[in-house]
Amino acid sequence: MPAETDPLHEANEPIQPQTLFRGRFLSLIREGRWEYAERVHAQGAVMIVAVTPENELLLVEEYRYPLHARTIGLPAGIAGDDHEETLKEAAYRELIEETGYQPATLRLLCSGPSSPGLTSEIIHFFMAGALVQVSEGGGVDNENITVHRAPLDTIDQWIEGQLRQGRVIDPRVYLALRFLHA
Repeated sequence: MPAETDPLHEANEPIQPQTLFRGRFLSLIREGRWEYAERVHAQGAVMIVAVTPENELLLVEEYRYPLHARTIGLPAGIAGDDHEETLKEAAYRELIEETGYQPATLRLLCSGPSSPGLTSEIIHFFMAGALVQVSEGGGVDNENITVHRAPLDTIDQWIEGQLRQGRVIDPRVYLALRFLHA
């Protein structure tokens, strides 16, 4: 993405980014007065809205270190962080790895920044269709994912119950519900 000019920079010229730290998965960049994170070797993130034949929204629960909490969100992952793949291939792979459900179809819903003040990452939302369960899911390596099948007809109560148990709900779950009701 071409560098825009910083409206607060007096010369109004592009500022060269400076890498402050580069790890295995993230880089911390300073550009002018701004610091932000970039994914290393990634094309973006994918999130998948998937509903089972039993009318249940597939959600995943993981312990998230930045929050120090168990978080419930949509199946998701990084595209191309360890091998070359398209966004659609990443969505397909992540849905199977995390939930154990294989989609017959995947349709791109929208794309946009995940947290534009913190990272350059773009999230690509996909709708999965005609799901078939092929495994238990749970992720790969040490992801320790718990798969939830939240009934859509009582989703509000289900979410409230999770909140009462101290879980954090990723607000993009509400965006998925909006997609489903559109």
